[in-house]
Amino acid sequence: MNATATIIFVALFLLITWLGFVAARWRQADLNLLHEWGLGGRRFGTMVTWFLLGGDLYTAYTFIAVPALVYGKGAMGFFAVPYTVLIYPALYVVFPRLWAVAHARGHVTAADFVRDRFDSRMLALAIAATGVIATMPYIALQLVGMEVVIGALGFPTEGFIGHMPLVIAFLILAAFTYKSGLRAPALIAIVKDFLIFITVIAAVVVIPARLGGYAAIFAKVPQEKLLLAAPTGESFGAYSAYTTLALGSALALFLYPHSMTGILSSAHGHVIRRNAALLPAYSFILGLIALLGYMAIAAGVGEDPAHAAGFARYGPNYAVPALFLASFQPWFVGVAFASIAIGALVPAAIMSIACANLFTRNLYKEFLRPDCTEAQEAQMAKIVSLVVKIGAVVFILALPQAYAIQLQLLGGIWIIQLLPSILLGLYTRSCNAPALLTGWAVGLATGTYMAATQDFASSVYPLQAFGVTIPSYAALYSVLLNLFLAIVLTPAFNLLGRQGLAAADR
Repeated sequence: MNATATIIFVALFLLITWLGFVAARWRQADLNLLHEWGLGGRRFGTMVTWFLLGGDLYTAYTFIAVPALVYGKGAMGFFAVPYTVLIYPALYVVFPRLWAVAHARGHVTAADFVRDRFDSRMLALAIAATGVIATMPYIALQLVGMEVVIGALGFPTEGFIGHMPLVIAFLILAAFTYKSGLRAPALIAIVKDFLIFITVIAAVVVIPARLGGYAAIFAKVPQEKLLLAAPTGESFGAYSAYTTLALGSALALFLYPHSMTGILSSAHGHVIRRNAALLPAYSFILGLIALLGYMAIAAGVGEDPAHAAGFARYGPNYAVPALFLASFQPWFVGVAFASIAIGALVPAAIMSIACANLFTRNLYKEFLRPDCTEAQEAQMAKIVSLVVKIGAVVFILALPQAYAIQLQLLGGIWIIQLLPSILLGLYTRSCNAPALLTGWAVGLATGTYMAATQDFASSVYPLQAFGVTIPSYAALYSVLLNLFLAIVLTPAFNLLGRQGLAAADR
């Protein structure tokens, strides 16, 4: 065990634990109201929202997985950079409008908005259920990121004793989230992001200096990992996969319940617009993080016997921890690993709160207890947030990590199916609920089928058309079908509805 790194790691973890509990008194309010507990009272300003959304979107698994993808697959891993840029113009244009409607109508979730807009309990239930199911493996993947750095510190990660650090971390998370609600991850996100910035800046300065500069790094990376495979006469190759992964991921990003929670917690629509201008700074940081994959290749960490056990257990996900262990003093390794672990707690807290909001508002209150008081509503949300965290821990400990990764790939395909209901609902009332519900179901089934044909190992589907193979993100194909059906079926269902009313009148 790396004693120095572990001491620093634990000290920083204790600091954010304290902050999590103190957050209940930050901008003090009645946390027995769901909008106060689950949305921070809708009072977060520009900077707090910036840190909250940054902590929400750029997670521990991002810090581990993006460089791991670059380390293993090369240039394809950089699709994460343009997709986080593509989304911000949409954030600027679309989401202030959603915020304004939600604020005026008292909506806590996107499903609340859909329920109100289309007057359909079943469509709202479909939106809420999709959000919860797509988010659960996302929470579990935060545990994967945390487990990798805990293992890199020298802790055992097998058996009951090996799982204890993860269990303790999530018990602490559960406790301060239950007490403080969204205020806890909002406050902790500020500390987390400063630690991330320090770690990344140090990494992109110190590690290249040790390796002989960026020219030397790129010279050691195999040519096939520096560039995407060029299209041929029979296939678009990696170009179409890269493009559609970026576009589809951008369309899906802010449909996740945790992203929506961050947006709806803002104090004003102008806060969202300012964040659309400021958040690309995180995309710049993400680009630097992706470069760590190339640095790991140049440093030869995968060939070092000292890291053989880590790579054997975690595969390419161990590339960044191995690189830090090989490049920094133990005390700074503790800081870097703490930033990654805290980067798991912040989004996990927001995700569990978002799932709790959805369950409470769109299942419990809508179907089970429509007469519940505001205090009972908030109490149920707190309980559900605990259940969600426990479920994520059980999921990752009881099942292989590959299942969590596969389900997260499906999560992106599933969550993008909310796009027609939310986007069309913001700008028109012409679509009807049955058409949207049909499009949602067909899109969900089609996207899942495409992933199944790839054995759930990839979300890129090789579509055969006119003698050419077009590998593309299954989420994009399926949501286009979803949108097409929603638009085409609306007049058909409207006609059937009018005929049914006419028959009833006769």
